[in-house]
Amino acid sequence: MSGPVPHALVTGCSSGIGHAVARALLDEGWRVTGLSRRRPDLAGELEWLPADLARPEELPAALAGVGPLRAVVHAAGFQRAQPLGRLAAEDLRGMLAVHVEAAAVLVDALADRVADGGRIVLVGSRTATGAAGKSQYAATKAALTGLARSWAMELTGRRITVNVVAPGPTDTPMLRDPGRAAVPPAVPPLGELVDPADVAALTGFLMGPHGRSVTGQVLTVCGGASLR
Repeated sequence: MSGPVPHALVTGCSSGIGHAVARALLDEGWRVTGLSRRRPDLAGELEWLPADLARPEELPAALAGVGPLRAVVHAAGFQRAQPLGRLAAEDLRGMLAVHVEAAAVLVDALADRVADGGRIVLVGSRTATGAAGKSQYAATKAALTGLARSWAMELTGRRITVNVVAPGPTDTPMLRDPGRAAVPPAVPPLGELVDPADVAALTGFLMGPHGRSVTGQVLTVCGGASLR
């Protein structure tokens, strides 16, 4: 990689998709600032900042020392799933905090630090269009589309792209979280769960030179789950 080393901030870097994204960027020679509750098992030019994305009000202080960026990836997330009649308000509040409020605080705090021509990627979900038993999770992920498209409009003058990557059932620890056991995952039609590395690769495309013309979009990687 020629020129200055690009710098990305990645949330949720200790596991799942965030870990896969951070690892891919480090392998490609990026410098990564990672935010997560647990220290990630990653090698390379990584600076880890301990942060609880469930407390968005604490993020500005955690981000105070972050320098100029080429990209921001908000991958932190979790899922609580229950059908109607068993919905819990605290589950909705928690997912709104991590998925939506944290995204808004993060990008608001860092937008001026993202270089012109930079990239912002929010990790959404294929279920954002609706999924039985996952209404609260779907609603919080659907909100990311509104944020991304609005920010994309605001940032065109600086050539900063803003997109949502929306995975289907992905082989991550979240899939085995007891909090979503009421709605077990279904294997997609292509016959296997989505690999986090595939989500990271799509994210990498958006962050690379050929992603410059893609903005305000939702890109789905779901193994055919959306065909059902």
